[in-house]
Amino acid sequence: MAWTNTPGSYATEAVIPAERLVHLPDGVTAEQGAAAMLQAMTAHYLAFSMVSLNPGDTCLVHAAAGGVGALLSQMLKMRGVRVIGTTSSEEKAKVAREAGADEIIFYNREDFETETKRLTDGKGVAVVYDSVGKDTFDKSINCLRLRGSLILYGQSSGAVPPVDPQILNAKGSLWLSRPTLAHYVATREELNQRAAEVFDFIAQGKVKIRVDRKYPLAQAADAQNALASRATMGKVLLIP
Repeated sequence: MAWTNTPGSYATEAVIPAERLVHLPDGVTAEQGAAAMLQAMTAHYLAFSMVSLNPGDTCLVHAAAGGVGALLSQMLKMRGVRVIGTTSSEEKAKVAREAGADEIIFYNREDFETETKRLTDGKGVAVVYDSVGKDTFDKSINCLRLRGSLILYGQSSGAVPPVDPQILNAKGSLWLSRPTLAHYVATREELNQRAAEVFDFIAQGKVKIRVDRKYPLAQAADAQNALASRATMGKVLLIP
């Protein structure tokens, strides 16, 4: 069995409501299931449930070598989308390319807004998937094409300051969303359907789960520090 969005899971034993549990099918290991429930289902709703995308559209994925970013890139490629990924090192760029990123922008030595516009001949991208927040928000908006969408699904650099909605009009009738996984697995039926599709992708090899590090439960603080440092490239697992 596997679950997500249930407090108290940093434990050797946990009491989980039965309606929030899903079965792990044959072909999906317990570690893959643990790694998939939060990050892969997040990538799934971002790629398949948030916006209308057409083959040939271009998207910008921030932190493309991260846990969600790499999974999101893989799923966007299923939709025939061109993926521009931002990352900070050659090592992370390799991971992002393996996940499907067509273009890489090194945000620590290049201006990602300038590079995104160059790579799209000045048109901008259909969607920016932004998990960084404060440090990238303003330029992410500037990277969008007419009627493009900024999906802010995290804030690793801090919370975004208050935004004047008039900016969305002035920049091209843009869409801004701040979603969370809980609202995309709100019912038992939706949870089962989304988890089943993710597990099927994994079992068929269409999506590869990258486990970056494993820690014993006693070292949970070390795992949290690794995540906070933004040094990870994939999922961090705690092993009871």
